[in-house]
Amino acid sequence: MAFLVFLGLVALVGFWLVGVYNGLVNLRQRSKQAFSDINVQLKQRHDLIPNLVETVKGYATHEKTTLEDVIKARNAAVVASGPAAQGAAEGALTGALSRLIALSEAYPDLKANQNFQQLQNELSDVENKISAARRFLNNTVAEYNATREGFPGFLIAQRFGFDPLDYFNLDEAEQKAVEAPPKVQF
Repeated sequence: MAFLVFLGLVALVGFWLVGVYNGLVNLRQRSKQAFSDINVQLKQRHDLIPNLVETVKGYATHEKTTLEDVIKARNAAVVASGPAAQGAAEGALTGALSRLIALSEAYPDLKANQNFQQLQNELSDVENKISAARRFLNNTVAEYNATREGFPGFLIAQRFGFDPLDYFNLDEAEQKAVEAPPKVQF
């Protein structure tokens, strides 16, 4: 009889550990999916930028530095990998884009251009989607990391290679650059 109780307890502990393991796997997969969703939105953003730059180029021929900064930031963002590197690259790109959009204030014809307005609206829509996807990813990563660091998750995480995941955040300096109003100089 004692042996059956012991077997029952072992089975119960086994099911419990399997449940914790499966929960960690599920959270890790949700985090990967959320990061993939961000990549889809970022690719759409990266595809819009050359069209926006070309539209502005026709109106603002002497704003070469701003246009080059946007292209450099876009290229850096395209090759960045991992949440931390992509967050930093996207922060720099957002700052460069805000300076590009600010140029429209200096060029009334550009501001009235229907193609520019459409591209600006599409970019704004993509930015909102990226923001929502980033919040979802960071929430999922927080849940995963909390589960992996809590009891009994840390026991299983250490044994089975559940490494902590990175958040998709902007660095403090890049966040300030994004929030700062763009400067238009002539």
